[in-house]
Amino acid sequence: MGPEKFRHCVRPPRMGQVPRRRRTPALPGAPLRAQTISMSRKIPSLQDFRRVVVKVGSSLLVDAAAGRVKEAWLASLAADIAKLHGEKRDVLVVSSGAIALGRAMLKLPKGPLRLEDSQAAAAVGQIALARTWSEALGRHGIGAGQVLVTLGDTEERRRYLNARNTIARLLALRAVPVINENDTVATNEIRYGDNDRLAARVATMASADVLVLLSDVDGLYDAPPDRKADARLIPLVERITPQIEAMAGDAASELSRGGMVTKIEAAKIATTGGTHLVIASGRIDNPLAAIAGGGRCTWFLTPANPVTSRKKWIAGSLEPRGTLTIDAGAVAALRRGKSLLPAGVIRVDGQFSRGDAVVIRGPDTAEIGRGLVAYDAEDAARIKGRSSADILGILGFDGRVEMVHRDDLVLGGE
Repeated sequence: MGPEKFRHCVRPPRMGQVPRRRRTPALPGAPLRAQTISMSRKIPSLQDFRRVVVKVGSSLLVDAAAGRVKEAWLASLAADIAKLHGEKRDVLVVSSGAIALGRAMLKLPKGPLRLEDSQAAAAVGQIALARTWSEALGRHGIGAGQVLVTLGDTEERRRYLNARNTIARLLALRAVPVINENDTVATNEIRYGDNDRLAARVATMASADVLVLLSDVDGLYDAPPDRKADARLIPLVERITPQIEAMAGDAASELSRGGMVTKIEAAKIATTGGTHLVIASGRIDNPLAAIAGGGRCTWFLTPANPVTSRKKWIAGSLEPRGTLTIDAGAVAALRRGKSLLPAGVIRVDGQFSRGDAVVIRGPDTAEIGRGLVAYDAEDAARIKGRSSADILGILGFDGRVEMVHRDDLVLGGE
């Protein structure tokens, strides 16, 4: 893979920032084919983006017959990731394969597994999967960090913040987070059910610019390509309509729990959260380089960006559980784009838990903004007005430096 495959075209922004992207407004009321095939908006390029999530399915990673990892293919993907990483881009991987590897190692029969057998296979397979990614990325001098999540980690605010902060720290340390659903504890009632939707949740949680779903197929077609010879690939979807949803088919792989239906659902989650999504074939070597080179794929566009979508969520979708009153110096710092530190807080009201939304008011009680607080109300009251260096001595544990991080904060007028 030559250096022309990925061009470093943007200066890396800070956490939560995304590069500006040129957009042409969609044509309201335009017919389906005009919106999806005539491409009134420019098709993006992988080089346009700073933070990339790559989802890898079981059928791509694991040789079902042999019960082992497809080493050569993974090496080519790792080379693609290393190229992006070397250009100072952030890369996250959402990887299936734990159950597929574990069932082979435990010699479990083919076909559907009982819940306890799936959990046992995951327990064995997760170790093998983590080692596989660590070795593949390690050959390029890149550290891999395993992150196992359950549905609650993206749906409950406290756990959401914990997972988000862990991922952010791994990226800041230039490691590649390798994320998978924790199938050893997940049950049918408390699981995502497929890693397409998990990848979309992770992408929005990490404020990613783009989510790449590597698939058995090279994109969305207007008809099943295995049944209709003249089925046409749709290169661009500006808006997910009922007609687009009707084009999705069922899963075709024994190892995969997801099909095109789940990919469309993932696209809804991602684009609503401000993240572009692209479906492309993973059945070729160097699949990311192929996308960057203009290979066949389908792009789903978002009308927003991750920061804007997150701020709308904080400002308008969450009921505040309390109030933080801050001094004039803290007000000025927030307006300069800083985080809210405990030292700037002069009063704490309400009963809230870590991760809840709170209203932030100035010394004149005027509302300054809203944000997600990093401490329970009782702990926040104990450290208000104090230096962040004093937190350990006051609370007995080393908590967050910020009372409200700037990434979790929206000011009036934003």
